[in-house]
Amino acid sequence: MTAEPVTAEPVVAEPVVAPPPTPGPVSEEPSQGPVQVVEAGPVEHHSGPADPDAPVAHAWMPRPVCDDRCVVPVPGEPTVGRARRWARLAAAGAVLACAVPLALGYGLLDSRTRDAVLRGWNRAILTAFGVRLRVTGAIPAGGALLVANHVSWLDIVAIEAVRPTRMVAKHELRTWPLVGRLATAAGTLYLDRERLSTLPATVADIANALRAGDTVTMFPEGTTWCGRRGGPFRPAAFQAAIDAGAPVVPVALRFVLDGSRVTTATPAYVGSHSLWAVLCRTAALRGLTVEVQLLPAVPHDPAANRRTLAAAAGHAVATTR
Repeated sequence: MTAEPVTAEPVVAEPVVAPPPTPGPVSEEPSQGPVQVVEAGPVEHHSGPADPDAPVAHAWMPRPVCDDRCVVPVPGEPTVGRARRWARLAAAGAVLACAVPLALGYGLLDSRTRDAVLRGWNRAILTAFGVRLRVTGAIPAGGALLVANHVSWLDIVAIEAVRPTRMVAKHELRTWPLVGRLATAAGTLYLDRERLSTLPATVADIANALRAGDTVTMFPEGTTWCGRRGGPFRPAAFQAAIDAGAPVVPVALRFVLDGSRVTTATPAYVGSHSLWAVLCRTAALRGLTVEVQLLPAVPHDPAANRRTLAAAAGHAVATTR
């Protein structure tokens, strides 16, 4: 694969359709010495829906497309009673409270035990909310870059319940109560997406993690979508896989209800709803299943660059959902 400078590439969020999107023109800035990256970077855990009209730090900040209309309650969706909902939320709170002691003792455990503990913690969150996990495919051994579509706060939990990986997350997560300490202990790679000057260091950190044999997960769409449609994969962080010679594994995430193959948008973290509202919607669903489809790695092509890798991975996910 061909390593190339990472340069400015404005991206407009729009639904992904087959065939894969054709990369637009790229503005290459002349430079001397190390290249400064000004392209939209690797996208991380999304802390919540944003206001489409709110000011952004720079022109390449992702803007949400899905809104409240995407999560209007669907008549006939099965739900549980009020008592069951509160019981689920209480159980989830108890599991979250375990994050602090887990983080404190995390470094004392060997790698195999750490993975088992983290996997069990994430599975306990799914169980607390009554969510089933259905997995197809496998994560390859050694370093790999997992790139997934982003729908819900459950995306991270579901992937980590399959096998703990190093997540690329927004830097604010480090200061979140409970979860922030465990995320840091688990080796999360933090990104300040409002400061594009930090992007080269983040890409380098991802590449180093991949060279060390770690599996890294990121969400390249740039924001959460409702799950019935998705956005184009932004290419910047794919350069890390090229630099490290690591495989890129597309991951398609889908939320369905028992007895239905139709995607439900109810767990999606989009629009103006708060995280608490999304948690309550999720706790109310009966028979929710999250499908994690680990697709074949993008075929190796020595001539590929980060844009072709991003387009191929995005196409694989879009045609699977």
